[in-house]
Amino acid sequence: MKIDRLIGILSILLQKDTATAGELARQFEVSGRTIRRDLEELSRAGIPIVTRQGVGGGVSIMEDYKVDRTVFTTGEMKDILAGLRSLDSVNGTNRYGQLMEKLSAGSSDFMTGDQSILIDLSSWYNASLAPKIQMIREAIETKRELEFLYFAPKGESRRTIEPYYLLFRWSSWYVWGWCRARQDFRLFKLNRMEELRLLQGHFQKRFAPAPDLRNERIFPGGIRVRVIFAPECKWRLVEEFGRDCYVEQADGRLLFQADYTDKEELLTWLLTFREKARLLEPKELREELRGILESMWKNYS
Repeated sequence: MKIDRLIGILSILLQKDTATAGELARQFEVSGRTIRRDLEELSRAGIPIVTRQGVGGGVSIMEDYKVDRTVFTTGEMKDILAGLRSLDSVNGTNRYGQLMEKLSAGSSDFMTGDQSILIDLSSWYNASLAPKIQMIREAIETKRELEFLYFAPKGESRRTIEPYYLLFRWSSWYVWGWCRARQDFRLFKLNRMEELRLLQGHFQKRFAPAPDLRNERIFPGGIRVRVIFAPECKWRLVEEFGRDCYVEQADGRLLFQADYTDKEELLTWLLTFREKARLLEPKELREELRGILESMWKNYS
């Protein structure tokens, strides 16, 4: 993309005394003529580009302009690279890594072995997620409505939204947009969206507040849970809720206490522990869980 190349050229010229048009052309894999047009565009944007002919000549930025010769410190570049590589893990490409290599202007020390943070946002659903993310990004950039079939606990429905933000939260991808059916902003999980289609018309962008994703806002609690777990469940409790979620009893068993929002999710979670968990409270859910187990027994007897 042209804007990527312009930013890359500016970054290189801020870090180096002089660069030739040929070097820049090879770096960005374009012709010398294209580089010259890019330099002219940077000049029109107010960047004081200086060109010197002959031996030792080349392209540079006027010395007085260089308050700081480095756009980013090495530490900042490492953090940016970690973030860009995480986007590559979603898209299944090396697009952002290649962009960062161009911006680094040959500083390979942190591009390879010295990179200590590696973020992989890919998932088991990466093959289906990548095209969804690409389509949603296009819809956001071009201000086009998005239509899809959405699967929710209360059933599936056709939705049309004005998309505004792509979000990665709670280990999943979401899109935040104005829902035509609800006449309000809603959060949609990408794994539940199917048959995505970009509509032809363009929407007039409205003020879109950032979604309130505080845990107490999305997961307000309401179900006070007490469970006794076998000692061998400790690792899962620590991983999922932290060390303070249980009190170890004299016999080694673990008394777990927490607030839950979704009853179905709670019952499903407890069943994954099989006989190693015993629900104490609330009592009405004990009875419901007993009924589920009796029905399962009938299915397998």
